[in-house]
Amino acid sequence: MPVFAWEGRTRQGTLKKGVIEAVSEAAAMMQLRGQSIVPVSVKPKTSRSFNLGLRRGVKTRELVVFTRQFATMIDAGLPLVQCLDIQAEQQPNRRFGEALARVKSDVEQGSTFAESLGRHPRVFDDLYVNLVTAGEVGGVLDTILNRLATYLEKADNLKRKVKSAMVYPVTVLVVAIGVLVLLLVKVIPVFEKMFKDFGGALPGPTQMVINISHTVQHYLPYMMVAGFGLAIAYSQARKRFPRFRYRTDAAYLKTPVFGPLLKKVAVARFSRTFSTMLSSGVPILDALDICARTSGNKVIESGLQKTRTAISEGKTIAEPLRAAGMFPAMVVQMIAVGEQTGAMDSMLAKLADFYDDEVDAGVAALTSLLEPVMMVFLGGTVGTILIAMYLPIFKIAEVVK
Repeated sequence: MPVFAWEGRTRQGTLKKGVIEAVSEAAAMMQLRGQSIVPVSVKPKTSRSFNLGLRRGVKTRELVVFTRQFATMIDAGLPLVQCLDIQAEQQPNRRFGEALARVKSDVEQGSTFAESLGRHPRVFDDLYVNLVTAGEVGGVLDTILNRLATYLEKADNLKRKVKSAMVYPVTVLVVAIGVLVLLLVKVIPVFEKMFKDFGGALPGPTQMVINISHTVQHYLPYMMVAGFGLAIAYSQARKRFPRFRYRTDAAYLKTPVFGPLLKKVAVARFSRTFSTMLSSGVPILDALDICARTSGNKVIESGLQKTRTAISEGKTIAEPLRAAGMFPAMVVQMIAVGEQTGAMDSMLAKLADFYDDEVDAGVAALTSLLEPVMMVFLGGTVGTILIAMYLPIFKIAEVVK
């Protein structure tokens, strides 16, 4: 995510400087205003190092444990600064401990807890900061933190489910490619040498496999470099070109097997996030903006931003969601019922629970579907190569007879 260097003034008129992560300059200014800072200057921060998008961070589990413990300390009546001091000292993650120490220092200098957290966007995202802001304003920080920890746990479980659906096919595919490369580079040349000693023309399938073996032996290093380069280029293109990412995200949602699962994940994530923010007292427009930016899919983000714009013009939530066509009709109808009854947060929580179960079922179905497909692919490919290599042996046996 792009990093911006900013200058701004606090409510007291103090000039401050810092850096912030955001998808755009406008988003960075919006984050600063959410921290009660009036932006004076926001510019992209240039970096001389080549960034592959890999950075150290704080694991979700560490953030959940911190949030739970912090809520318990606040509920027990400990001062905020003392809670931060204890948490900073006991953190096993050095980076997380340093961030908490800086948060403590900012609080001691007069900043609010939410403002101090907002200065560390790599650790505490917009959702976290906005919920803490709502907790501070409403005087229910411990309740909000417990609710936030529950949300983080369920969001992390959802992410793990999606990863588990991808681990098996990727593992089998990597093993299959490794076996094929081993056969083509090490085994096929032995058969080729033996066939040359016998002399005579080789059957068509056998000659084709030998030609493929020659190609792989000569160009394998170049293929590996090209594959690695394409992977990096694809990753960087998705980060740097919004239109490219939008098109690839749209393609993901339309894939025959993974598309429906990704839509269920998107509905579950949106429902859980939106429900948590509404029940915590976050304004609906701010909640929708954060839901859009944390959706993980540009198509869904665009639809939610259009919904937000329509709501700011006086429309209900259900109308623009139905027009966007992102979510199933049942989801839109339940949201409409939630609007009419004034129980939007509880309705969204029920939707999130339902689609969490749907994701579980989808992952199980996907795994059971991919398992035989990958086995047939691996067995069929290896079997074809072996048959092609044994064809000349059968021919030699006939000649001997």
